[in-house]
Amino acid sequence: MPKLKTHKGTAKRIKLTSTGKLTRQRAFGGHLLAKKSKSRKRAINTTATVKGSMAKNARRAMGV
Repeated sequence: MPKLKTHKGTAKRIKLTSTGKLTRQRAFGGHLLAKKSKSRKRAINTTATVKGSMAKNARRAMGV
C-alpha cells in the first residue's frame, strides 16, 4: 500500500499535542467582534479538542 500524503489544509489548522490529542482553534473570532460579549470572545479565544470520528478523520488526513 502506498504512503498517504498529508492534507496540508488540515495540518495547518489542527495541532497534535504531546499526549496525542488534537487541538484546533474556534470559529467566529475573525471579525464583527464589537457585537459579541466579552465572555463570548474569551470562549472563542480558547482552543478546543477534536473528538470522535472527526478526530479519526483528521488523524488520517494528517498522516498520524
